[in-house]
Amino acid sequence: MDDAAKAGDPVYVSSISLVEVVYLVEKGKLPLVVLDRLITALSEPNSGFLIAPIDLPVVLAIRQISRDMVPDMPDRIIAATALHLGLPLVTRDSEIAKTGKTIW
Repeated sequence: MDDAAKAGDPVYVSSISLVEVVYLVEKGKLPLVVLDRLITALSEPNSGFLIAPIDLPVVLAIRQISRDMVPDMPDRIIAATALHLGLPLVTRDSEIAKTGKTIW
């Protein structure tokens, strides 16, 4: 992701991913510094990190992600966001990875 940002290529973060990071920090699964760094990156105009909203095109793309393949709705939203934007995913989740091109 750092290489993409340095090359001037935007890195999109699905808005549902932001919600999930907050949730994982609250549960003690991620340290607060992760959320702080993400907020900082998304707040800096030249960081290359952008928020991808859950808008109508993403909602419509969800229908292309089978619930049998990806049963968790937040994961389907993440996959649908990448599908709509025509972008690869950065994920280690094997279910999400089945939905398209992944980088990690």
